[in-house]
Amino acid sequence: MAAADEYVVDFPTLWIVPDWIEAHCPIPDGDLRGQPLVLYDWQLWCTVNHYRVRADARPAGERKPDGSTVSTASAFVYRRSQVIAPQKTGKGPWSAAIIAAEACGPVRFAGWAKGGEVYRCADHGCGCGWEYEYAAGEPMGKPWPTPLIQLLATAEDQTDNVYRPLQSMIRLGPLADLTSVGEEFIRVGEAGRIDVVTSSATARLGNPITFALQDETGLYTTTNRMVRVAETQRRGLAGMGGRMIETTNPPDPTEDSTAKRTLESKAKDIFRFWRPPPAGLDYRKKADRRKIHRYVYAGSLHVDLDAIEAEAAELLEKDPAQAERFFGNRMAAGAGVAFDADRWRELARPDLEVPAGELVVAGVDGARFRDALAIIATGVESGHQWRVDLQERPDNASDDYEHDLERADQAMLDLFDRWDVWRVYVDPQYIEPLVERWQGRWGDKKIVTWWTYRRRPMAFALRKFRAAITAGELTHDGDPDVAQHIANAVKRSTNMVDDDGHPLWLIDKPAPERKIDAAMASCLAWECRGDAVAAGAKRQRRYRVAAY
Repeated sequence: MAAADEYVVDFPTLWIVPDWIEAHCPIPDGDLRGQPLVLYDWQLWCTVNHYRVRADARPAGERKPDGSTVSTASAFVYRRSQVIAPQKTGKGPWSAAIIAAEACGPVRFAGWAKGGEVYRCADHGCGCGWEYEYAAGEPMGKPWPTPLIQLLATAEDQTDNVYRPLQSMIRLGPLADLTSVGEEFIRVGEAGRIDVVTSSATARLGNPITFALQDETGLYTTTNRMVRVAETQRRGLAGMGGRMIETTNPPDPTEDSTAKRTLESKAKDIFRFWRPPPAGLDYRKKADRRKIHRYVYAGSLHVDLDAIEAEAAELLEKDPAQAERFFGNRMAAGAGVAFDADRWRELARPDLEVPAGELVVAGVDGARFRDALAIIATGVESGHQWRVDLQERPDNASDDYEHDLERADQAMLDLFDRWDVWRVYVDPQYIEPLVERWQGRWGDKKIVTWWTYRRRPMAFALRKFRAAITAGELTHDGDPDVAQHIANAVKRSTNMVDDDGHPLWLIDKPAPERKIDAAMASCLAWECRGDAVAAGAKRQRRYRVAAY
């Protein structure tokens, strides 16, 4: 199916905006430099959705009965938009055109046309002579009286992706008469302006603004503090009833980025555009990769797929996940991921079950309140793992929520009753009452405290667990929640090395809400299984005591 087949507009929108763009924004560079910018289908789709008008919209600036004015944002279905697309599709020039429209064009709702009304550039200080006649029932538009716009990126060279084509569009077209272009900002009319800002320009962040373009939000992470910067900028928009757009390549799913937060948000007033390729295609295979590129670059007529293939193939050699995100338009975990989630899925054997009475071990990790509580068992002979219990805090949990410790205790009782448990390795942090109960019942030789904060032993245990996954030495029951914890775990670098000088690492959560406790419990269970094998542990015969 062609991308254009997906784009059906059956809703009211400011059609005047894309028409205005084509009349005022020349192509900024290349062989067609200076010719009118005719939006690609996907660019047009994103534009008309961003300016989609509510059926009950009232004109911006109109007085309400209480004396307040109607905000610009309240007229639109979407408060903000997110556009996720691969590199070289044309996100930068499209973003520049939207900024130009927000600076000088009719981007605010001005009421419903009766038919025959005309928007004239001459009425708004533009001498290009362009006019637009509205159809009956069509939403009308008007410019901001004092546009205050910010273009945000992680660094100054990143802002060039949008700011440079914006400068060219203005200089090559009629907007040169309405603006004054500088290297760091553009003056619009007498009091409006377009500012380029980065995390270092904290003085301007949080100021009242009418529009913001956040570029490459997949790079805005909690680590570089750009998530906080983006949120501060959005607060500046709220005060003016302004709106914003963020653009990005698909984000790394292991990083807590602004792009991932937006993508996963449950807010209904965010328009999201993302066309990931069909799931059945393998990016590592050249034939499939070609199909993926044809799909994700559909509609971007300037793209040379042979050049994209060359860039992707070269990047695949060093960083396959980055290549798949940049050119394959998929969320692929980067080098920071601790365990191969795809390999973990391949090791699922839901049909396999460790027979009752067999020698097994278990690992336990978690907490009572916010982190999950996980119990994972492993067959000593088979290396097969399965979920004994996993409790996660519900989204709607009350402040006094606590995991069901009685349920966890019963799960452990069932484990001991059905199988011959050699040992259980437990990180006792935050679940001390449960551990004390188990040790009182089975003794501290069976229930062994295994502190995960011991960095060096933990690092070696994690490395062994990862190696077992890679080599296929273990299988598991295919539990989807445990698989998610495995996928969530990211590496945390340390200053430790092994005897051969190889770096050691620990694991961490990529975000507070993305739990990894089942991954840690699985690792502890695997460590316990290794110790059982090394000790030559054997299944103990069970004797039934006759009652007289």
